[in-house]
Amino acid sequence: MSLAHALLTSLTEKASSGYDLARRFDKSIGFFWRATHQQIYRELARMEKAGWIASEAAPDGGRTRKKLYTVQAAGVDELKRWAREPAPMVELRDELMVRLRADAAIGPLGMEGEIERRSQLHEQKLAAYRAIEARDFPAGKALSREARLQHLILKTGIMYEASWLAWSKEALAVLREEANAS
Repeated sequence: MSLAHALLTSLTEKASSGYDLARRFDKSIGFFWRATHQQIYRELARMEKAGWIASEAAPDGGRTRKKLYTVQAAGVDELKRWAREPAPMVELRDELMVRLRADAAIGPLGMEGEIERRSQLHEQKLAAYRAIEARDFPAGKALSREARLQHLILKTGIMYEASWLAWSKEALAVLREEANAS
């Protein structure tokens, strides 16, 4: 996936200035696709040059150079084309796994602290996701198709974080076996 497709998706949901788009991006798509504000602005310029989006001076722009970006027909066509392509599987590439392999090969390396640190980060993110779920998808409320799809995306994040916490607990138990055996 390219950043352009993530931005097209977000702009399709709501026309925005670059600044507002970057802020919204951080609070939604940014949970699973990272981009700096500088990258977003560069990509918006490229997308406008390609004819996927258009900009005009924002009504509240005043004397600033604030632009309001909207998706054009060519952008919708590109988003449809891209969405129909097969999505590649995400490959796990985590340095921690190699470090654990090294621990297995040469003996205890004191990995417990790092796993505890990561576990805390996953707990924080899980709490954030659950708060979003409680706020945006209350139990028993009838949801539109769009909202149900957005909830499914959020549930993926919830399951991911919960699985990391379960894994961390198991990993810590294994790592601490050696310490307890001594």
